[in-house]
Amino acid sequence: MDNTEKEVLVIGGGIGGVAAALASAEAGHKTKILEQAPVFGEIGAGIQMGPNAMAVLDRFGVADEIEKYAVFPQRLVLKDVYTAKELAALDLGDEFKAKFGFPYIVLHRSDLHRVLVEAAEKNPLISLVNDQIIETVDQNESGVIVTNQSGEQFSGKAAIGADGLWSKTRKYFADDEAICSHYVAYRGTVPIEEISTDANMDDVIMWIGPNLHVVQYPVRKGELYNQVVVFKSQQYKPDSDEWGTPEEMDAVFKGCHPLVEKALSFIQRQIRWPMYDREPIGNWTKGNFTLLGDAAHPMLQYLAQGGCQALEDASYLADMLQLHGENFEQAFLAYQKERIPRTAKVQKSARTWGEIIHAEDPVSILLRDTLLENIEAKDFDMIDWLYGYEKLPAANNKQAGISL
Repeated sequence: MDNTEKEVLVIGGGIGGVAAALASAEAGHKTKILEQAPVFGEIGAGIQMGPNAMAVLDRFGVADEIEKYAVFPQRLVLKDVYTAKELAALDLGDEFKAKFGFPYIVLHRSDLHRVLVEAAEKNPLISLVNDQIIETVDQNESGVIVTNQSGEQFSGKAAIGADGLWSKTRKYFADDEAICSHYVAYRGTVPIEEISTDANMDDVIMWIGPNLHVVQYPVRKGELYNQVVVFKSQQYKPDSDEWGTPEEMDAVFKGCHPLVEKALSFIQRQIRWPMYDREPIGNWTKGNFTLLGDAAHPMLQYLAQGGCQALEDASYLADMLQLHGENFEQAFLAYQKERIPRTAKVQKSARTWGEIIHAEDPVSILLRDTLLENIEAKDFDMIDWLYGYEKLPAANNKQAGISL
């Protein structure tokens, strides 16, 4: 077989993996997605997509379909978890869209993932294979050999490790462990009619307090209300599930504003999500093998950028694959040269923002709240570094004077 006819193998079929496959196919490569689950799907609840992510979804031709399931919030709002005082708000209206090229949306993770998978299924260059727990990735002069849990091998011309926070492919680049933040999240969606009329359905609301927060927003065209409850456990035990329990959640949030206490009554308590990230690493590439998304740069959720950064990865990777043709090593090295500093900054900023919103001592809280109250709702300068990323189609469209 001519090497150009061999496939690019994408390990992992989550949001980042499917986007990587769309990127590879856009560059003209036959691509196979190897997913460990028996079916393609996403668990969890809501996800936020900033304009930097929407630019990529538009590039891959799925933005219109995704918007069928999305909600377009008018503001991002920070509120005090005890008093309900509004501390700051970011206007997401027409001026925001004009500046960054695309809107800010919220939707159910499964809706986003399903639209991406459907786009991959329709692409004649992409095939999807389930029940593939990948154990090893090897390279030889003709490309890569990926071996699954049964010893079955897949031969390809390149491999992309997109297997998430608990990545098995990352071990080829770093001997590191995921870092537990001692925070846990409980998530859930409830029918919109169950929610108090006090809730503003046009906003993404983050209630903040010492070592805790709650995020609320509608999804699925306003049919469901997504809620995420997050707190730092004082009972953390390594290698144990006996911390961050629903009982501790109730104790931690006791005395919060009645709207927050009501939110807790709807939270699904069966699944707790410990929150992890990892330290940034300086290399993702070895020959014709690279990492993408959470396998490369898992981050805490405080900036709502985990999925967004995976999509940015895929977009820039598509550019480099088109630029370098069959020279995957050069394409991957050029890709990581741009993406490692960018994603490391987002990883570190997510940690810092978590420390700010969860501030404990009164002086820090007063300083934070005073600074927040002085930020104008249409002051976009402080977020330009995040949403105005210049390596995206949105930036190119703006420079060309294209109206979106």
